[in-house]
Amino acid sequence: MSDRFLPEKGKPWNRRQLLKLGLLGGVGITGAALALQTSIARSKGKVLVPPIPSDTPDFGNGVSPMVMLRDFDYGTVKRENGRTIREFRITAKSSVVQLNKAISFNTWNCNGRVPGPTLRAQEGDRVRVLFFNQGGHSHSLHFHGTHRAESDGVKPILNGRATIYEFDAKPYGLHLYHCHIEPVTRHIAKGLYGLFIVDPPGGRSPADEMVMVMGGYDINDDRRNELYAFNGLPHYYMRYPIPIYKDQLIRLYVLNMIEYEAAATFHIHANFFDVYRTGMSRKPSETTDVITMGVAERHILEFTYPYPGKYMFHPHQDTLAENGCMGLFNVLET
Repeated sequence: MSDRFLPEKGKPWNRRQLLKLGLLGGVGITGAALALQTSIARSKGKVLVPPIPSDTPDFGNGVSPMVMLRDFDYGTVKRENGRTIREFRITAKSSVVQLNKAISFNTWNCNGRVPGPTLRAQEGDRVRVLFFNQGGHSHSLHFHGTHRAESDGVKPILNGRATIYEFDAKPYGLHLYHCHIEPVTRHIAKGLYGLFIVDPPGGRSPADEMVMVMGGYDINDDRRNELYAFNGLPHYYMRYPIPIYKDQLIRLYVLNMIEYEAAATFHIHANFFDVYRTGMSRKPSETTDVITMGVAERHILEFTYPYPGKYMFHPHQDTLAENGCMGLFNVLET
């Protein structure tokens, strides 16, 4: 798509304008999309992924924290002027999530889930994000990475309106996106955030890849969190441990999006992990069993469990862990 089709100076488009350009029509995955997914699958070699347990609950839309672990959105791929265009659709919504038996919470979210979908592209792809705001408030999407000012996502998109963000996927690494409308802390704390992975040329070594996003819930609007969660639901992975295989490399894409806290740590039991800070290097910066992350900080962690059994993971701040941000890896024999 040439620049003349982009909203002028970030001006939002309404649904009728998008329909005229055919941007709301269904488009199937092209050969280029399949090629990227095949390339990534090939890079995984003989990686075995345990099946998702059938008894894991979801958000009511078929998406559960167990599904989120390995759910990567590669978008709809097109070829325009010899370039790969990777098109994503994100809709800001407002919906109630049952955090536990006693507490429900009105989230502001992307595509009906917290965190939003994990978007994935390859360095050099052209990324096109069709953003529809049906959330009842003004929202936007701000992507971390390198791009022009008109796609920076700091201008409000009114409820019922839409816009397009378009930029090149660079640099490779682990990035994120979130709403950037003031008060930004509140919009993020309500759930408007997600991961954006840009794969390096040639991909990474074979691994069982998973996403783990830490978030907090201020349930009484006192600007303090009462509950915490990995991938949206407190205590979920304690009730439903994550199955992984013994002696197999795990690649964990970890993001801290806990607002109202200065920092959060991440720790795994009975093991150590290699740290690839921001995912922008192919060489680990350190090996440890606990790492500290500020808000919006993210890293790739790699590890292998040599023994079967159930092993905890959690922040090493007891308040965060005891109030929901705790889980188990269930290491299985292959």
